[in-house]
Formats: sequence, C-alpha cells, structure tokens
Amino acid sequence: MSIQPYIKEIGRGKEGARSLSREQSCDLMGQILDQNITDLEIGAFCLAMRIKGETPQEMAGFLDAAYARLNYFVYNPTEKAVLIIPTYNGARRLPVLTPLLGILLAKEGFPVLMHGSTNDNGRISSYSVLKQLGYIAASDSFSLRAGELTFSPTQLICPPLQKLLDVRQIIGVRNSAHSLVKLLIPVKVKSPTTPNPVLITSYTHPEYCVSMRSTLNLTNSNALILRGCEGEPVADARRSPQYTALVNGDLFFEREAEKGSVAGLHSLSTDLTASTVANYTLQMLEGKLPIPKTILDQIELIKQVARPQKV
Repeated sequence: MSIQPYIKEIGRGKEGARSLSREQSCDLMGQILDQNITDLEIGAFCLAMRIKGETPQEMAGFLDAAYARLNYFVYNPTEKAVLIIPTYNGARRLPVLTPLLGILLAKEGFPVLMHGSTNDNGRISSYSVLKQLGYIAASDSFSLRAGELTFSPTQLICPPLQKLLDVRQIIGVRNSAHSLVKLLIPVKVKSPTTPNPVLITSYTHPEYCVSMRSTLNLTNSNALILRGCEGEPVADARRSPQYTALVNGDLFFEREAEKGSVAGLHSLSTDLTASTVANYTLQMLEGKLPIPKTILDQIELIKQVARPQKV
C-alpha cells in the first residue's frame, strides 16, 4: 500500500493543500501505524502536515486509527471517573508539577493514568520525577485502580505511535503524533455505570484550544483543556490559566485566565534536576511547603468535570 495519494493532497503547501475527510485521515494514519509504508513517505507526511496544519476532522480520523490499534487500560469499579493526563513536554524553566497534580488527584480517590515518552528531550520530564519519587512505569499490567497513579510509556500503549513521535529526533520538528497523544484516551471502562474518563490536556498557543475543542467535540469526549505551563497540563503556579471544560464533547464551562501573579506565592525552586524537583514535590505532599493555589483550583475544576452528569 501507499499513502502517496494523500501526500498529493496535503503536500501542496500552506495555500494549495487540501484537507482530508475523517475517513481518509483514519486510513492514512492506519497505514502509518501499521508500518506498511516507507520512511520517505513518513517524512513527507510529517512535513506536509506540519506546513498545512491538521483540521479537527483530520485529527478525529487520526484518533480513530489509533483507537483501533491501542493496548487499552481497563478499570472496573463504578464510583470515580478515570483521569487521563498526557505529559509530553516536560519543563526547563520551572519545576514540572504534573506529577504533583497526578498524585494529588489519586489522593482524592481517582484512578489516574499519566502517559508520556520516557525519552530524554533535554527537559525534565514527569517520568523522570516520578521515577525519583519511587513510581515504576507500567510494563505489562493494564489494570487501573481507584486512588492510584499509573504512569504508562507511550511505547506500551502503542509502539508505532512512539516510533512516529521519535521521527522528531530525525527531522527536527514536531508532527501530528505530538498533537494526537495529547487527545488520546487509552482507557476502556467495563461498567456502564462508571463515569466516562476525563482527559486533562493542554495547549501552548491559543489557536490550538479551538482545534482541540473541535476535535474533542467530534469524539464526544470529557475533558478539561488549559493553557499549559511550558506545555504541560498543569496550572502555572504563578497565575491561573484559561480553562475550557467539555462533557460528552459539548461545552460545560469556560474560565478566563487571571491577570497578574498569585499573591503570596512561595518562591519556586530554581535548582532544576529530576531529583530536586522530586524533593520539591515531596515537600509539598508532606505539608512542608504549601501547594500552589492554582493547582488546588485546577483540581476542583477537574472534579466538576469528573462528576457524573444528570441525563
């Protein structure tokens, strides 16, 4: 098989490229994930979509293809929604506090699935901090439990998807996989009375909020979308970000970003290594340092989205 007909449509440059339908996009990504095409075709796809940009229909089609090929985590109990936190950016200017968010949500009784790459991208990753805190990445178990945080490498969920992410190391720029993983919900809930999973995800540029919201509408997803802190789906400790919440793909609420910094915030650690960020996180968990108010506020918003909705 070949994706050449699709490259011909999307590879005509920013002005001349034509968008694909959801069905075409599903077939395109399916061929890529099935690894039945050449490296040259993969490179052409990555650069063509990088220049053109993905439409919500195309992203929904890419998700359809991924969902048909995932290794899913499962959750049996019926009281709490599974919370999914994609963590792919890491941080270099501030402590990455995504692990803190995940651990605090688990302490609230939620089953929390955090997934991301374990590769070093020059930043301090959530995985490296969790490893310092004693968390072991999932390797063969796909069961989630209430009150526990599980970290899964992308390689475990979908090896070909990790391979597509790794193309960035060769060509030097992001591709559609980096957007796809931030919208992925790799969980199957067995009980019909269990609330639907909630995705906690982020964007870096305002225009991506619009496209992410449209894609999640097409996939009928529950999500809390925020302006990320260095691209991570955790509230900036210095100021409250903009939030958009969806339930079954429909707008649930929006909250504007607060102007200025949070008053009285304790100084953030500036000695940034995985070890020091883990120690910084531990001090907050043990009550030796206050947890940033913005993160506590984010948790309350997540709980609103995760609450079972009346039909």
